[in-house]
Amino acid sequence: MEVATPEAFERNPALVLEFYNQRRRQLKKVQPNAAHTAIAELEQQFDVTVITQNVDNLHERSGSSKVIHLHGELTKVRSTKYPNLVYHWTDDLHLGDTCQNGAQLRPHIVWFGEEVPMLEPAAYITSEADIIMIIGTSMQVYPAAGLVGYALPGAEIYYIDPQPHISHELMLARNLTVIEKVATKGVREVVNRLMQ
Repeated sequence: MEVATPEAFERNPALVLEFYNQRRRQLKKVQPNAAHTAIAELEQQFDVTVITQNVDNLHERSGSSKVIHLHGELTKVRSTKYPNLVYHWTDDLHLGDTCQNGAQLRPHIVWFGEEVPMLEPAAYITSEADIIMIIGTSMQVYPAAGLVGYALPGAEIYYIDPQPHISHELMLARNLTVIEKVATKGVREVVNRLMQ
């Protein structure tokens, strides 16, 4: 509540900006893992869209070409007054950094209490998918957890998590395969199966 709400930004914008500056600096030091790479490999044989709750760019860095970021992107900022003015941003963001119209910039992150603008495109992609992989999520954070409810009745659903939580939406899935493994192992297993 101190760094991820519009109210927090209004109360202490410097604290909020520094929190995301630290995350941006951290992102420069990490690399995609084996799960990111395996997902990108699927593009060799499938039309793949990644829908992620993560705000990092590790999917893009691993080679995934279509990524929907539900909760925003750490490597982007946007205008506080003109939300459609979005800029690529990899360095620190400070008070006084403004958009082309002079308004303060803020992280391009969906904060608690804000609308999730990419939810509708994500729901549409989910409703068209023949295969769905749910990876490393508790399935308890809505509205993202509800996306599986848009799945086609015949869609194959793979849920990869070492401690899976079978949500109401997952209980209704006909073709559900649960793989109780960490993402780096479970995703590789599913990718190998799909690529054969």
